[in-house]
Amino acid sequence: MGRGFRYATSSASISLYGRNKLTLNINLNAMLILLQVPDAKISLFSLLGKGGWIMYPLYALLVIAIYFFIERFLAIKKAGQLDPQFMKMIKDHILSGNVAAAKALAKNTYNPVANMIEKGIMRIGKPIDAIEKSMENVGKLEMYSMERNLNILSLVSGIAPMFGFLGTIIGMVQLFYGIASTGEYTLNTIAGGIYTKMITSATGLIIGLIAYVGHNFLSTQIDKTANKMERASADFLDILQEPTQP
Repeated sequence: MGRGFRYATSSASISLYGRNKLTLNINLNAMLILLQVPDAKISLFSLLGKGGWIMYPLYALLVIAIYFFIERFLAIKKAGQLDPQFMKMIKDHILSGNVAAAKALAKNTYNPVANMIEKGIMRIGKPIDAIEKSMENVGKLEMYSMERNLNILSLVSGIAPMFGFLGTIIGMVQLFYGIASTGEYTLNTIAGGIYTKMITSATGLIIGLIAYVGHNFLSTQIDKTANKMERASADFLDILQEPTQP
């Protein structure tokens, strides 16, 4: 191995070993200095601006994640709202022989449970298995409707950290290019690359985490609505097997 040479500053040290090996050892004090501005506090927007052009696709991913989370949240919340007396009224109408009133009630209630019950009412008179199958098909369509665009959040949760990793590579390229072009090994030389590396990585991870948490939260809400649909389906089939009131 070649002879080692060491150049040091008060907050960072750079070691050269041989012709082709360059090791950068930046300690905690160096990282703190990079985030300091003499006699001034750096703002969040100024800090994010140091991430470079790679921040723009990350901003776009954040906007996409927020938009589809809100859109799906409102749609799923609406789908999960159901009058607690809905099934009781359906039961009273069917047992009293007023099937038309039960059908009208289900038709005028805009809800996945009501849509499924309406299909079941329309199949009254057919075998129970046929009614159950038709209701199950409607339930699958309603589930698909609630899950629509949910995969976009999953996609963002995977893509955002990858963009952050790309920013890390770009930052390291900038760092080594700065050293090679100036021949200086100071914090001013390496700060730009370190900023890009750290800020893009952190931003990508945060956006990915937001999208991941949002996706799992909405999936939980869909599961709750699915449970309501299954319970309503079972209750409806039980109603059909009860004797009709005279």
